[in-house]
Amino acid sequence: MNNHPFTEGLAQGQLRYQYCEDCGAPQTLSRLACSACGSERLAWRDASGRGTVVAASVVSRAPSDAFRPLVPYTLVLVELAEGPRVVGHALPGTGIGDQVRAGTFAHERRSLLRFAPAA
Repeated sequence: MNNHPFTEGLAQGQLRYQYCEDCGAPQTLSRLACSACGSERLAWRDASGRGTVVAASVVSRAPSDAFRPLVPYTLVLVELAEGPRVVGHALPGTGIGDQVRAGTFAHERRSLLRFAPAA
């Protein structure tokens, strides 16, 4: 059972990010205070899922047995249209500068983030 807004969102096919209700700054993943102004008034929003790849890497050696069936796989760092950056899987051949959209795929009874070319 998921009990975190980010992973709950992925289970529902939605990418979420945290933002500051005081200054509006987007936050990467989960924080206790805003990285821009220090406010503790943070909330979760659904992202559009669109973004730009700023880094990409092909993983040829699985970090654990659970990921061995996926090797080789591409991981990307994506700057979302809303501002925060997230890491996720991507289709082979995805590279820096590519416009992508977020989706999910099931692996080991959980939903993982995967980016595909934006339509």
